[in-house]
Amino acid sequence: MANNRLGELRRSAAVMTFGPGSVVDFRADGAPVSAVAAGLEEWDRSFPPAGLANPQRITEPRLQRKLSVGGFRLPPVVDENWRDDQGNPDGRTLVAARFPEWLQCPQCDRLAPAGRWSQDPGRAYRYCAGCTRKAPGQRRIFAVPIRFVMACPKGHLDDFPWHIRVGHKADCKKKERADLYLRSERPGLAGLILSCGDCGARRSMDGVFSAQTWRGFRCRGRRPWLAAANETCDCEPRALQRGASNLYFPVIESALSIPPWSDAIQEALGVYWNPIVTTKPEDRATFIRILAQGDLEPVLRELGLSPDELARQIEDRLTRYNDDAILNIRQEEYRQLISGTDTRDKDAREFEVRNVRVPDSLRPFLSSVVRVVRLREVRALKGFTRINPPGDEDSPDIAAIAVGDPGWLPAVEVRGEGIFLAFNQDTLHAWETQDDVAARAQRVDEAWRIEWHRRYGEGEPAWPITPRYLLAHSFAHALMRQLTLECGYSTAALRERLYVSDGTDGMAGLLIYTATSDSDGTLGGLQRQGEAHRIERAVEAAIRAMEWCSSDPLCIEGMISGVDRLSLAACHACVLAPETACEEYNRFLDRAALVGMPDAPEVGFFSPLLPRT
Repeated sequence: MANNRLGELRRSAAVMTFGPGSVVDFRADGAPVSAVAAGLEEWDRSFPPAGLANPQRITEPRLQRKLSVGGFRLPPVVDENWRDDQGNPDGRTLVAARFPEWLQCPQCDRLAPAGRWSQDPGRAYRYCAGCTRKAPGQRRIFAVPIRFVMACPKGHLDDFPWHIRVGHKADCKKKERADLYLRSERPGLAGLILSCGDCGARRSMDGVFSAQTWRGFRCRGRRPWLAAANETCDCEPRALQRGASNLYFPVIESALSIPPWSDAIQEALGVYWNPIVTTKPEDRATFIRILAQGDLEPVLRELGLSPDELARQIEDRLTRYNDDAILNIRQEEYRQLISGTDTRDKDAREFEVRNVRVPDSLRPFLSSVVRVVRLREVRALKGFTRINPPGDEDSPDIAAIAVGDPGWLPAVEVRGEGIFLAFNQDTLHAWETQDDVAARAQRVDEAWRIEWHRRYGEGEPAWPITPRYLLAHSFAHALMRQLTLECGYSTAALRERLYVSDGTDGMAGLLIYTATSDSDGTLGGLQRQGEAHRIERAVEAAIRAMEWCSSDPLCIEGMISGVDRLSLAACHACVLAPETACEEYNRFLDRAALVGMPDAPEVGFFSPLLPRT
């Protein structure tokens, strides 16, 4: 399919929603085509040789150090007007492999692999020759991708075992080559009948999504997005719909560009950073002087530095770069945000903040309010999971997006604005040590540990679910819902970034920010809502909105929060948010942590803000 053009994707989608290993639906020449995005080896084919002038590379030193990579690459953008010396067009494209292989004719209901359908040379679509001959004007009757696929918790992906499912009769002469038919005779899966055109065997599709159906069935370890042999896998696969939301969970690592990594020097060096820092220390100054005679000369002129001065400043940065403290990305960002220091254009081009006086009514609850006027975030894709969301950044079920270690990862950089809030540590400590508050968090933490052990068998989660985590996460969702009414952004355009760690000196804050390049937010900037009088109104309104839910009393009692018990008082009518906005896939939420229970208002951190009758 490498010569068959399928379509286009947004850059951010090619790294997150539709990254390597995901199933993507296209319309090629008007026909439906489903494919799985190929791994990073195919990305290498679409890029020019990696060099200093590669415009589709980005850097973020802290994230590179944490992920042990030399840099990041943006998905390629094709220049339709570009031609090389031989007149060849821009060939930077990403590759996808057809998946699922099985297709179905929407008219005759025949079901068969892609190789048994008619095709036109150089086209990705397949069509039914018999139905096309009968169509007016012999209009192409395209075969459509079947909606059932198989996947396992280790990330493997396979076609649905149609011949096994139909259960051919003993006298079937063709079996694996027989024509199959999938027809809807009654509503629901029970009425969807799979049959063999040779022996007449029939079987309903009822129960195919049940784990019990596939007991004893072993995963074949297929990875169609990678040019590699199948793996040995002892998992029992599950049947899923091709477009199911749990077929692909991208594992994203991100970092904000903060001083000193966001100032003029860091921005100007750009792709030169990695070659310089990977040079031996004794040769680094000489290497910079050599670069200064060529492509680096305009950079030095812009910075107003000599090669020796730049070398000294880079050596100072490398001292901080090699410090293990840089690996705690959230801690460094939190420290910068609560520092109380405003940054201006002269200090940081990618990170600009304004500290705001905390309104008197919110001082018992919040210690810091910061307007983040400008921010840059780099989001890198390190892998993905299927069936279940990732447990944490080092979960053992994260599937690979490359056969080996390419030394880089796909990423996108996004710029936006936001509001940072830090909780009052004194009030927080008094609240989270209450027995009733701790007991509610313990219920979620125990459910999370049970889920962890069910999935991985051993080990422990990277962090416990504590009262302050439930508080920060639930408050972030409540505030996002309110800010969408205040500033004009849609709910899907806002994101949360939680800063939580245990202890009286631990982190206790959150950043609500946007990183979208479209026209959302034209009713008013998000960071402007951080002004004292605006944030006071927004917080109070957000808490009042959480006092009652249209699903109460079932919601506040935690009776509709899901069978996994990873949330307590939470539902779509109150605190659940779009999955693009939530770091934890709408898990670990409790509205009662904000407003309390009807018979125990003290369980709510913000309950003093509510009028009580």
